[in-house]
Amino acid sequence: MEIIRVDDTNLRKAAEVHSASWKESHRSFCSPAFVELHTPRRQAAYLKSKMDDGSRIFMVLDPDPVGIVSVTGSLIEDLYVMPGRQNMGYGTWLLKKALEECDGTPLLWILENNTGARRLYERSGFTRTGRIKSVPGGLDEIEYAYRGRTDT
Repeated sequence: MEIIRVDDTNLRKAAEVHSASWKESHRSFCSPAFVELHTPRRQAAYLKSKMDDGSRIFMVLDPDPVGIVSVTGSLIEDLYVMPGRQNMGYGTWLLKKALEECDGTPLLWILENNTGARRLYERSGFTRTGRIKSVPGGLDEIEYAYRGRTDT
């Protein structure tokens, strides 16, 4: 198992992970048509744009691509693990890597209905900041900041 930096040579594999895991995580509350828009090709363009804007993207291999995470300054985003490979420690490992890469106090946003992410982040030392991005007719996003490990 290893974590590597995503670049142009492995961007397609990272996009496949992002596409498959994003679709699975959003299937229960997004329309089927919207979910299907998130093809590997579209997600490759999204990730490439992020890299061009200074984001660092990392991918865990075991031995095939299993998950990704992006870091932009102190903002952690795009932590996705392949369906069928979740709850095996990959997300925690990617989060630890992201924490090491942050330039300041690590921040992240989660959808209000993402209880799995909330458990992972709170267990890993993140707490709610009180900031919320409200989307009319949609799900709110809740900001979390890293306060340090709370478990032993």
